[in-house]
Amino acid sequence: MHSAGTITRTKNRLSISDAEPKFGSTKLATAAIRGALALAVLSALLLIAARPAQAQTETVLYNFTGGSDGSNPYCRLTADGAGNFYDTTPYGGASGYGTVFELSPNGTGGWSETVLYNFTGGADGSNPWFSYLTFDSMGNLYGTAATGGANGYGVVFELSPVGTNWTETVLYSFANAGDGATPVNGLIMDPAGNLYGGTYYGGAGSGTVFEVSPNGGGGWTEQVIYDVGTGYVGLTMSGAGDIFVGAQSAVLELSPNGHSGWNATVIHTFAGGPKDGITNYSVPVLDKAGNLYGTTFEGGAKNFGTVYKLSPVLAGKKKGTYTEKILYSFKGGKKDGTGPQTGIVFDAAGNIYGTTYSGGKYNDGTVFELVAPVGTGKTYKEKVLWGFDGTDGANLDGSLILDNSGNLYGTAFNGGSREDGVVFEVTP
Repeated sequence: MHSAGTITRTKNRLSISDAEPKFGSTKLATAAIRGALALAVLSALLLIAARPAQAQTETVLYNFTGGSDGSNPYCRLTADGAGNFYDTTPYGGASGYGTVFELSPNGTGGWSETVLYNFTGGADGSNPWFSYLTFDSMGNLYGTAATGGANGYGVVFELSPVGTNWTETVLYSFANAGDGATPVNGLIMDPAGNLYGGTYYGGAGSGTVFEVSPNGGGGWTEQVIYDVGTGYVGLTMSGAGDIFVGAQSAVLELSPNGHSGWNATVIHTFAGGPKDGITNYSVPVLDKAGNLYGTTFEGGAKNFGTVYKLSPVLAGKKKGTYTEKILYSFKGGKKDGTGPQTGIVFDAAGNIYGTTYSGGKYNDGTVFELVAPVGTGKTYKEKVLWGFDGTDGANLDGSLILDNSGNLYGTAFNGGSREDGVVFEVTP
């Protein structure tokens, strides 16, 4: 069996070892930032001082142990509308190859974790990196695993509830034969039930955007719809069926051409420097007006990353293009975050919420808010809602989700009682 890369893990550090480009940034490696996979070693938890009071509160809903319950959650949670959360871990579980889990209120003010599926590392896949989960209307869950499968290059999988159990079906096994290899990040689904995702390897350049569709015979068919040229991609779809691709160096739009193909347009290429971001790992987010938002891991005024907005030009000679505005440049240090690499979420008032991988008072990452401007000429103001200290989580890789009461939920890759990550809630 071939492999897309050898996965190794030391304590709280992940890497892919092969001759191809690695995930992550090299510019800030000494500052303990890992980009998309190279992770910093967690600071000793016993040396952390007591936290002063803050206006916001953070609650650890679950501490992972690194055993059968999974280890080091990487991505955003998925809610089912009944108060339960679902997600993946790339490590841990019965065989050590990762899990799909559910987190549910236990009726006494706490939360209980249930492992819905343990990856075995064989034909069923292994190591679901950054793989958030997607529900269909029947309650089935869809995701990706970066390795394993029939050829060792990863899978697209479906989990279906059967009574009190869940059954996994591999919809597609990647072969690294023009179809891509090593799928990372989760999947999006169109109204017809087609699934779209990205691979880190296997394209003409590096990664691909792919589609997996029911073939009418009970199986699924995969096709590459775009060669990205850079490994990590995040996808979102508009109501018109256009796919927006957040690649490491650019944001692109893929539009159906009416002949079962796609037209690609580069919306923005990140230039770096003080006036633009660089190294984009975030999934783009659309607002109702068609503006796109995301974060860059580096670049901006202090080279600690940015929050950006891309707005469509609706009239004039530049109609159909997009203009970029940097909404916020991170300053680093104890009073600000460093290295945002996740998407953002809005509340009803237009305030923006997100996470940073590091920075904050204890340099273990933050949850931040950009307060929407009021009045002409005003700008977004940043507030750090929570700075992690390791005991309550560290190093945030996943986007936040927001409930109707304004509470924010997310995962931290490191930290917690066993240093194997946490699920948390922040109440602004």
